[in-house]
Amino acid sequence: MIKQCQPQDIETIYTLINEAAEAYRGVIPPDCYHEPYMSIDELSREMEEMSFFGWQHEGQLVGVMGFQRVKDVTLIRHAYVITSWQRRGIGSKLLNYLKSLYETERLLVGTWADAFWAITFYEKRGFRLLPDKDELLRTYWRIPDRQRETSVVLGFELS
Repeated sequence: MIKQCQPQDIETIYTLINEAAEAYRGVIPPDCYHEPYMSIDELSREMEEMSFFGWQHEGQLVGVMGFQRVKDVTLIRHAYVITSWQRRGIGSKLLNYLKSLYETERLLVGTWADAFWAITFYEKRGFRLLPDKDELLRTYWRIPDRQRETSVVLGFELS
């Protein structure tokens, strides 16, 4: 079941993101990986700027995905599923739900260039790698230069 996350879900979302982000250890550059992967303060700021939706199973949040309208695009942000719940279609269901909500012509997602599983996930769902990733990351995201260097952007357009 999909639900819109609320401020009182912050601790659960924090735990879920940091457990699922363990997959990035050793994949992204060591200078970009830190513990926790996302601090509670950073998550709190992010929750003020975007909407999070989660997949619940028997009252337990097992996946989250956020989206944020920035200028003329919608960004998919912070897409995570607890490791033991991956490969059950939860990410696809959340993504399809968010696709039905976005109001812009273009949907973008950024991820780490070496996170092949994330890139493959989005490509299988109609996204394509975009060549102008540096310009897109500067325009729509607020991330450090080092993260921009080691990231990619995928796009999905309404036709």
